[in-house]
Amino acid sequence: MKQAGFFDVGERLARLNGLGDLLEAFSLIVDFEVFRPDLEQALAYSTGSKGGRPVF
Repeated sequence: MKQAGFFDVGERLARLNGLGDLLEAFSLIVDFEVFRPDLEQALAYSTGSKGGRPVF
């Protein structure tokens, strides 16, 4: 697997938008920001201040 180049991510997103990205269609209907507090609480298991890999 080759490493992504500087413009690869932008080109991939542009291609997905051209094909009709389903997440963009869903975002018109679903307010995903409603889920942000729950996701931040569930995924906030490390502050990163100590560095290294988070505990498993």
